[in-house]
Amino acid sequence: MASKHILVVDDEIGIRELLRDILQDEGYQVQLAENAAAARAARLHERPDIVLLDIWMPDCDGITLLKEWANSSLLTMPVVMMSGHGTIDTAVEATRIGAFDFLEKPIALQKLLKTVSAALKHSEQLPKSEMNLTSLGKSPIVTALKDRLDKIAVSVSPTPVLLIGPKGSGAELCARYLQDAGSPWLEMTEFSKLVDAPLDVLETIRGGVLYIPEIAELKKAEQKGLLLLIAKSDKYHVRVVCGTSENLPKLQAESLFDHNLFQALSAVSLRVPALDEHREDIPDLAVAIANLQLELAGLDYREFDIAALNALRNTNWPGDLAQLDAAIRNLIHTSLGEKITLDDVKRVLSQFDDPKVQTKTTEARKPKPIQSEDINAGVIANMPFLDQPLREARDDFERLYFQHHMKDAVNNMSKLADIAGLERTHLYRKLKQLGIKIK
Repeated sequence: MASKHILVVDDEIGIRELLRDILQDEGYQVQLAENAAAARAARLHERPDIVLLDIWMPDCDGITLLKEWANSSLLTMPVVMMSGHGTIDTAVEATRIGAFDFLEKPIALQKLLKTVSAALKHSEQLPKSEMNLTSLGKSPIVTALKDRLDKIAVSVSPTPVLLIGPKGSGAELCARYLQDAGSPWLEMTEFSKLVDAPLDVLETIRGGVLYIPEIAELKKAEQKGLLLLIAKSDKYHVRVVCGTSENLPKLQAESLFDHNLFQALSAVSLRVPALDEHREDIPDLAVAIANLQLELAGLDYREFDIAALNALRNTNWPGDLAQLDAAIRNLIHTSLGEKITLDDVKRVLSQFDDPKVQTKTTEARKPKPIQSEDINAGVIANMPFLDQPLREARDDFERLYFQHHMKDAVNNMSKLADIAGLERTHLYRKLKQLGIKIK
């Protein structure tokens, strides 16, 4: 078994070296950092199994650095705070933020080794790094969004929440922000459960969060089931969070969305900003996504040069956060140099911006205008869904549409997604919703 890696952060060289010598004698790998800046770099480059962190440092105190890691979802290793001037209040504050333990200087040998051993056992239970709302940025618009979510989160009753924004804008991050630590989470994709057993769903996630990414995809019966579920959710202490990129008032006016459900959801609604509304956050967001992916994949640390980050900030992201995430993943896995450069960014972005392909695709998607003379009795006779309510007629039309184009695409989902102008995940969900089997 490989020896565990310990990062020691202390501005006093004597203490750093003493702790290094003791821990190396015990078989641990030890890295030293003299300040918070060096500790940040070491955390990203080396991914230590445990950190011994001094509180009092010249550039940034240990409590602030601990809080920074916690807010950035980088507290994936136990952190043991150290201080020769610590108080009970300081220890309590550090523990509240996420520190594993507190050591008072001068540190007794046996106390040090016992604490390190316990921390390493605890590390196996810690969650892996993941994106959270803090990763979305620090701009005024994102800060205001967090403040409003904080206000919702502390409400006594778990009120249902409607999150409005473009696809991929980070609605899920907002929903997870409202989830209490350790409580159940369910992202619903099987909408039939809303009709067949809505109360069973509540029982399954009692005390947690039910998240529906796109509420407009629900059929009428499913909407009724969700309304019943919301009415009973308080009893199970379940918070229902729904996302939408559609104009729900318009759908309601067209009798495509249940009036009572709309009223229930619109009582507490928030708009999730698109990336182009807070471009200043994109460089930090790109770095956060990259660090997360590097850590999850176990790859060597990579960083962006300034020109690359500026290019990402100035790029239009019609697919919003999801598209940016995909681009960053691509850069991490395909860039060859020590740094991710402007040329790397241009290379990845150009793959999806070929003018010839774009022109061809655009022309292919242009609908052919329907002339009045084309609509005759024979055509209408072959469209029995015209006599149905609008929602059911739309389902039948979409089913016919996809079945027709699946023949042209020879069941190639990428080609079908391109023809329909849908993301593949949305396409799969739509086909499943319509009962169309994929060969």
